[in-house]
Amino acid sequence: MTQQRLVVIGGDAAGMSAASKVRREDPAREIVVFERSPHTSYSACGMPYFIAGLVDGPEKLVARSPQKFREKYNIDARTDHEVTELDLTKQRVRVRNLADAKDSWEPYDQLLIATGAEAIFPKLANSDADGIFGLSTLASGIRVQQFMDRQLPRRAVVVGGGYIGLEMAEALVRQGLQVSLVERGEQVMGTLDPDMGALVSDALREIGVELYLNESLTGYESANGLVSGVVTDQRTLPAELVIVGLGTRPNTALAAAAGITLGEKGSIRVNPRMQTSAPGVWAAGDCAESFHLVSRRPFHVALGTVANKQGSVAGINLAGGYATFPGVVGTAVSKICKYEVARTGLMERELQQLGLLYRSATIKSKTRAGYYPGAGWITVKLLAEQGTGRLLGGQIVGLEGAAKRIDVLATAITAAMTVQQIVDLDLSYAPPFSPVWDPVQTAARQLLGGSD
Repeated sequence: MTQQRLVVIGGDAAGMSAASKVRREDPAREIVVFERSPHTSYSACGMPYFIAGLVDGPEKLVARSPQKFREKYNIDARTDHEVTELDLTKQRVRVRNLADAKDSWEPYDQLLIATGAEAIFPKLANSDADGIFGLSTLASGIRVQQFMDRQLPRRAVVVGGGYIGLEMAEALVRQGLQVSLVERGEQVMGTLDPDMGALVSDALREIGVELYLNESLTGYESANGLVSGVVTDQRTLPAELVIVGLGTRPNTALAAAAGITLGEKGSIRVNPRMQTSAPGVWAAGDCAESFHLVSRRPFHVALGTVANKQGSVAGINLAGGYATFPGVVGTAVSKICKYEVARTGLMERELQQLGLLYRSATIKSKTRAGYYPGAGWITVKLLAEQGTGRLLGGQIVGLEGAAKRIDVLATAITAAMTVQQIVDLDLSYAPPFSPVWDPVQTAARQLLGGSD
């Protein structure tokens, strides 16, 4: 029997998770991974903490190097190799070695596309000036740090109030820069309802970030090749460093050019086994579509947790087993300044778009018993379906110990639990960890109309 050759495009979370799973299940399989950056299996989520000086160096963010994959796992991980074309008919991919710019065709028996997501970086006036950065790979984070070490900027502007934008704003404040943030929405953190996003906006102002809400980026100013200002539809902000945090989009140009079916937000449409529309071709991670367990609709989310799980599912199937990816509920968590921010399920806007009737309740409580040292405030918002009481969404903003409570709500949503069932949960209690009624249950009781 001829040895099967698996080619993986993309060497981060999904790609290496799948490759490692195949290797464990099939020690004889030939596995080749092509990664256009210099790194494999790195934590993109850790970049703001590296830039903030909380992580000693970028190497700390690398879980496994290409050399380790080759030597310990017998996975041929080729970094600085970019796949530029898919030939599905002949089952081969065109690969460019970025070191010498030479192209070659590489055959495959099975192909996994794990090309991830790319930073949204609009081409505007002077957007090619040095000092303007989007963040999507570890290499891009290293470039930011090198620029800061070289140019010693004093004023920075962050464009976009999502997770990466807010984390970078805090990181730059920690490094002593004057930081402004431009956000086209009415509040930062558009994955929260505006009332909860306002709490995060206040947190940024507390550490000295100047917020410019309801403003849109229109271009940049530059001098001698370096960025000197950010132009919005209302003003020009001086800047010697700009972080463009407008989010990401699925990196699916290769798949689209090959005729592979795309889905939500341009992600690659896959079935629950992570198979694409093309025979022998699979996809996983930030480039692939998911399924939302609350809306019951196709969904796209770029998160390392989802990428690793999808990669594992793809790996099991590529190795000849059987596994499915059930879907997501949109759970995410972040630390912004001294506040912890988390969400799961759907927001009010999404429920309205779906035509779902719902009730909401928002409470403010303490992370611990009020008399216990270190007790901090926590705000919990719950959304539940009218009539059935089924939990549809939850959001949390608070001090230390607040955010991981979102996992209770994520579990409840996944299990289609009602608000009453959340009240009935036998959650743990001790003064160092919670009030007698945990804040998520207090919010549930409020939603039911009971005592808070």
